[in-house]
Amino acid sequence: MADLGGSRREERPKWANKAQYLLSCIGFAVGVGNVWRFPYFCQIHGGGAFLIPYLIALVFEGLPLLYLELAIGQRLRMGSVGVWKAISPFLGGVGIATMVVSFLVCLFYNTIVAWVLWYLFNSFQDPLPWSQCPLNDNHTAYNKECVESTPVNYFWYRETLNITPDIAISGSLQWWMVVCLATAWCVVYICFIRGIETIGKAVYVTVTFPYLVLTIFLVRALTLPGATDGLVYLFTPEWETLKNPQVWLDAATQIFFSLSVAFGGLIVFSSYNPPNNDCEKDAVVVGLVNSATSLYASISVFSILGFKANSNYITCLDSNILALTNHFEFSDQNITVDNYDHWFEYLNGTFPDEVSSLNLRHCNLQTFLDQSASGTGLAFIVFTEAVIEMPGSQVWAVLFFVMLFSLGLSTMFGNLEGVLNPLHELNMVPKWIPKELFTALVCLICFLVSLIFTLGSGNYWLEVFNSYVGSVPFLVIAFFEVVGVVYVYGLRRFSEDIHFMTGRKPNIFWKVCWVFISPLMLLVVFLAYVAVQSQKHPTYPAWNPNYVDFPKTEVTPYPDWVFAIIVFLSALPVAPIPLVALYRLICCGIFRRSSEVSRNRPNPYANDGYAVDT
Repeated sequence: MADLGGSRREERPKWANKAQYLLSCIGFAVGVGNVWRFPYFCQIHGGGAFLIPYLIALVFEGLPLLYLELAIGQRLRMGSVGVWKAISPFLGGVGIATMVVSFLVCLFYNTIVAWVLWYLFNSFQDPLPWSQCPLNDNHTAYNKECVESTPVNYFWYRETLNITPDIAISGSLQWWMVVCLATAWCVVYICFIRGIETIGKAVYVTVTFPYLVLTIFLVRALTLPGATDGLVYLFTPEWETLKNPQVWLDAATQIFFSLSVAFGGLIVFSSYNPPNNDCEKDAVVVGLVNSATSLYASISVFSILGFKANSNYITCLDSNILALTNHFEFSDQNITVDNYDHWFEYLNGTFPDEVSSLNLRHCNLQTFLDQSASGTGLAFIVFTEAVIEMPGSQVWAVLFFVMLFSLGLSTMFGNLEGVLNPLHELNMVPKWIPKELFTALVCLICFLVSLIFTLGSGNYWLEVFNSYVGSVPFLVIAFFEVVGVVYVYGLRRFSEDIHFMTGRKPNIFWKVCWVFISPLMLLVVFLAYVAVQSQKHPTYPAWNPNYVDFPKTEVTPYPDWVFAIIVFLSALPVAPIPLVALYRLICCGIFRRSSEVSRNRPNPYANDGYAVDT
């Protein structure tokens, strides 16, 4: 069978070796979400019970789609736009959709990298700047907002974001975040300046280093008091949670998004492979490494969360012990953490009114373990608070944020490749512009647009992008990808291509998944997501020091104009799919009519012996 990509004028770049390709794919798939989003779902969805729907989604949804993208990109040896145009001109919008969604993800994802850089720069201070409250403007007391919340919360919301109390209040650009954002884009550009030539070298560090740090954290975390409590919490299943449809929905979306399918980057990466590469083995390796990393990171994270919960529990008991000791005039060390329950029961039974008047805190280890946090809340609040309690806190803070920076950087390589390659395939880059200059121009545009996230309301807008650009569009794009390959390109033809590349045809498992299970799961997840979202008006947590329940965040509904933007951002990436198909349909109709007119036009030479056969 002829190679549809073989007629390209320019010789396609190639990976220097197989290791660079695998590391690039793993780095693209394994991102910061493996460290902070997967543990969050385990925490709120019954611990070990969440692994059941997660593994089902991995086997029947994640791996088949990953295999499909790697195989079709390697066989046709084109990027995300060229692949779908080669399969059918009507599917050309799928490639454009992946470019648009990759561009939008680049904007907010590198902002997260900028936040990581800000915390990394501040991690070299002693003491850590989020370990204590600053003085007020008069230097007469500690800052009120910090005292009412915590030093960790204050450093995140005020010193880092300088956040506004409402998304409608934009605030000004925060110069320190602008500098960090510019630094993040400069680093991405330097690593990307020569395409896969420099990416292939960078991934040796950006992909392997996080595993070294995770291992160091794991060894250290397991020696901390309370680590066992965290691990028991992680692996103890609550089977009742499996009856909740939201658990299955979150599992399906997590495995789908964590593998980075439907971005276009994996198709581009695989197109740089030799034709006889075993793409089936690659898909299985990347998928399993990605999931194993999530579980491996969860062990480290929950060990540290267990340590934090144990520390908060001891602090809670100490405050109660101090109150009881002072009130009843006991000698020091009379009431201890070990005998607190016995003393409390005795005093509460003997002097109930006096004990009640002390307003003692309710100290329960399980309550502290249940205090969940996701995304930025886990990385920049919960984890940084736990680091303060660890000996040598500066070292652990530096290691943690260098790890997050490496994870974010390696994922950005795939995101940016998903933007640059389609632009070249659409012939939107003049021949006289050097590739290095064009890459710099794209990075500059991304930097300027993403300045919106450095405003006082920037964190709110980042959550909008993260929640709505990173959800429905991927489901729609992936659905059209699997339908396009199986039902337009043809399953038999695709199987022959895989046989040509690997020496064996895909087994019955892959075929059944591609034909029935994967598209059905994508459709069900999409409909379930839309059904869940349509039942409620979207809200966001606002940090408002004037809120009556401060320091709790104020759950606020989005204004109507923001809701309109949310709908626009959800529809924008997938809009090219129907628009390109409609354009092709109109062009085919015009061409067909013009052909019929040409055939029906009278031949002026029909009667003079010089007739021309039309």
